[in-house]
Amino acid sequence: MGWDYRKSVKVGPLRFHLSRHGVSRSYGGRRFHVYRTPDGRRHVTVRLPGGFHLGKTF
Repeated sequence: MGWDYRKSVKVGPLRFHLSRHGVSRSYGGRRFHVYRTPDGRRHVTVRLPGGFHLGKTF
């Protein structure tokens, strides 16, 4: 069984996520969210009414 660590720090509209893989960051609200991974990938999520959500990784 492996170990994992994750800590989030909110600075204004940004949130920084500290983990053993590196530092990632995210911003957005309930309907629109952008997440940047430690290796540089970007993930965008849009949540729609009725439980639908769309996500795309760049």
